[in-house]
Amino acid sequence: PCILMSAIVFSRLAFRSLVRKYDCDICFTPMIVAADFMRSIKARDSEFTTNKADRPLIVQFAAKDAMTLAGAASAVAPFSDGVDLNCGCPQRWAMAEGYGACLINKPELLSDMVRQVRNQVENPNYTVSIKIRIHKDLKQTVDLCQKVQAAGVSWVTVHGRTVDERHQPVHYDAIRTIKDSLSIPVIANGDVKNLRDVESTYLRTGVDGVMAARGLLANPAMFAGYEETPLECVWDWVDIALEHGTPFTCFHHHLIYMLERVSSQPERRVFNALSSTSAVIEYLQKTYGS
Repeated sequence: PCILMSAIVFSRLAFRSLVRKYDCDICFTPMIVAADFMRSIKARDSEFTTNKADRPLIVQFAAKDAMTLAGAASAVAPFSDGVDLNCGCPQRWAMAEGYGACLINKPELLSDMVRQVRNQVENPNYTVSIKIRIHKDLKQTVDLCQKVQAAGVSWVTVHGRTVDERHQPVHYDAIRTIKDSLSIPVIANGDVKNLRDVESTYLRTGVDGVMAARGLLANPAMFAGYEETPLECVWDWVDIALEHGTPFTCFHHHLIYMLERVSSQPERRVFNALSSTSAVIEYLQKTYGS
């Protein structure tokens, strides 16, 4: 079986609750800067909220030294099932700070980070994973993955593009090569927009799971086999967001993504300009029915 995962910038508790209703097996938090998380109670409270139903849950951190990552992992371990180190973010700010995709060029450091988390978290079933991009020379990526495997990493998620690539085709052959070189699970990521993409990615790479991000923003019910966001899912989001006290900007933002494919340009113009929860609900009732 192929495990279905969600990892999204906007994947806070309310949205994770929504995608779990529609067959998402594992959810990741948004990327949290571990140093800020450890330094500030305010950062911890704003960046990480969860509840008993929010499992399995992987907390994704940005970090550049082993002690900080291990400390952050210890802090979230009682409330989660694993930590993931982001080694795939290509954004300039992350690279400039020593986070994200620049870490794929530091296999010894990554191995040390994995070992430190393993040593510091007492639960032997707690997972430590990494998410990477590929090198132009794939041998480097295979070498990196084999080193972190030896250090005790639980699985590796591979976004099948290099650091410089954005919208170019995903290198499925590279993901297949990495999968074939490891004994631990490998998760594929990149351009998963519907369940057919999940199936074709699985068939082309032989991976153990598929992760989606932007595809789930547009259609949170994608893993349940829906081609477009069903109306039921839209109203589920309204209910969940209100229940969680989701700020209006986030509540509205998700609906803009969800309705993009099923609404006309004039409809989108009107909807995107709405500025209150009551106006949004009234619009949805008038346009789509309850």
